[in-house]
Amino acid sequence: MRTKEIYWKYSLIAIIIGLGIVLFRHIAPFIGGLLGALTIYILVRKQMIYLSDRRKMRRSIAATLITAEAILCFLVPLALVVWLAVVNLQNIKLDPQAIITPLEETASIIQAKTGYYILGEDTISYLISILPRIGQAVMGGISSFAVNIFVLAFVLYFMLIGGKKMERYVNDLLPFNAANRQNVINEINQIVRSNAIGIPLLAVIQGGVSMIGYWIFGAPNILFAGFLTCFASMIPMVGTALVWLPTAAYMALTGHWFQAIGLAIYGGAVISQLDNLIRFIIQKKMADIHPLITVFGVVIGLSLFGFMGIIFGPLLLSLFFLFVDMFKKGYLEKGEISRQ
Repeated sequence: MRTKEIYWKYSLIAIIIGLGIVLFRHIAPFIGGLLGALTIYILVRKQMIYLSDRRKMRRSIAATLITAEAILCFLVPLALVVWLAVVNLQNIKLDPQAIITPLEETASIIQAKTGYYILGEDTISYLISILPRIGQAVMGGISSFAVNIFVLAFVLYFMLIGGKKMERYVNDLLPFNAANRQNVINEINQIVRSNAIGIPLLAVIQGGVSMIGYWIFGAPNILFAGFLTCFASMIPMVGTALVWLPTAAYMALTGHWFQAIGLAIYGGAVISQLDNLIRFIIQKKMADIHPLITVFGVVIGLSLFGFMGIIFGPLLLSLFFLFVDMFKKGYLEKGEISRQ
């Protein structure tokens, strides 16, 4: 390769990387919508192939029908969940005194039981100071969710229109041979399908089972507690204990000792163990993912991608180990054979 051609090549690479960084910084607020569109595309890809190739339906019509299906089956239920959260949050007045008073009452109960007062003047002042920021964060999150839902539907439609042409273009860019390329594609499909179907299914089951326990033992605000348990089930390691354990502690502090002990036993023996059992079954059925990859992948993914990190965090970690294995088999082991 001539010097000028080398200059052109690496200058073009530098321009692509520079523009990519600039574009990514400005598109970062919409990353949830983009990843959501990719997730749903992987789930409905076979439907698009069936309608466009086997039924000979025009791609624009097929894409419109599948996008409408995605909105009805995925986005409308998700929007209803967010609406339920907003309705419950609206019932919580952001008047500082209305929030501080129950905390002071709880602290007084703890002081009567233990002799230790957990709240101080600095703690109360800090809580009052962060309340406006909490309200702004909640409203910002709801606005971001609405925008990303629109981005998801818009991008999904054009991904379905592009279809196989888009996939061929991406395949040509992948720096792998045919076998490794197929391994990467299979890994992406398995993990995305496993998490996109398994995690919401697990959350719904956990929420339903926990609501039964909250109802049996007389926990306050059963519906909202069950809703919070759904989301808590997605958090690795601690999971649903973030909801049922404080609820049991609150019931004990308010004098309902029998119900609190019963809920704590139910939470530890049923809710948390059911989480581990169902997660293990789903992962083994849909994708053979090591539990540590799921746990650490979710932790990493949440910080990188927000809510969609629950799906793409484990995928990122699995791909990392897959690439390491490719390098080992493709270069290190071949090098060992050639030296022998």
